[in-house]
Amino acid sequence: MNKGMVTIKKFLKGLGLVIASVIVIGGCVQLYLLRGTPGRPLREADLRADTEYSTTPTLLIPGWGGSTVTYDKMINYYQSHHLAQKVLTIWVSPWGSIRVSGHLSKNQKNPLIQVLYDWNYNQTFHPQVKQLTAVLTYLQDHYNLHQVNVIAHSYGGTEFMHAYLNSPALQSKLKLHKLIFLGVPVEESLSARLDYHYHLIHHSHDQNFLRLRRQMQTWGPDYPIMIYNIMGTKPGSTRTDGAVPLIQAEMLRSLVKGHPTISYQQKIYPNTTHSQLHARKAIFHYVAHQLWGKDDSE
Repeated sequence: MNKGMVTIKKFLKGLGLVIASVIVIGGCVQLYLLRGTPGRPLREADLRADTEYSTTPTLLIPGWGGSTVTYDKMINYYQSHHLAQKVLTIWVSPWGSIRVSGHLSKNQKNPLIQVLYDWNYNQTFHPQVKQLTAVLTYLQDHYNLHQVNVIAHSYGGTEFMHAYLNSPALQSKLKLHKLIFLGVPVEESLSARLDYHYHLIHHSHDQNFLRLRRQMQTWGPDYPIMIYNIMGTKPGSTRTDGAVPLIQAEMLRSLVKGHPTISYQQKIYPNTTHSQLHARKAIFHYVAHQLWGKDDSE
């Protein structure tokens, strides 16, 4: 065997070791990111007089590339202040298979359910729509859920709207109560330079948005739903949080306009980037107030 062949074999062996090492390290990082936030039981002695407690679960849905990190601070804040308790983690694979950790029962107060995608780095959000549909169906079938709250960041909210409105079965069995959207892009064809006006609905070229509009026009919930649309603008800008233009999130107003049982509120936090929407204490306060009554005081 000549020296050239030996050199090539050594190079390929070394390259193989490097690739294997990268795969192992990447796998370890992904496992860490998908570990789930630990839950803390909400004991009777911890209940606050200024908070309303309910058995309605709240789903926490991350956006593109989101992981345990997305809601880790929020969950820990709510648990340390005895506002809510993390009771269940539900993982979904790209093939729609479900794994769960924890327990959800009918007598738990302000239960939080953390949704985690095994892989959510696709070029579009559509694969996660199918996976989230599997999650919602599993929760409804296995825990007999009749009503849920939702906190969703970025594409997590987009995915939730498509998953729910694409499924007549979910609409008939699972009622929505309060929806908290954090920097959720609803319409992605409009320029960030535009200010919101309802008539922009007629200028949309976003087929996903137009599909949602048609579905909203035919969906007629006969019970009250409250939607809170929380947006941010990065420092030095009034039109984007650095990832989602304000107009693309604010077009949610156009989808719910005219629905007699859907109430809508929006709040814009200046100097707040896209990732800070799920990390700022001021937003934790606001979300807690909308979901569970009176805000906690420091």
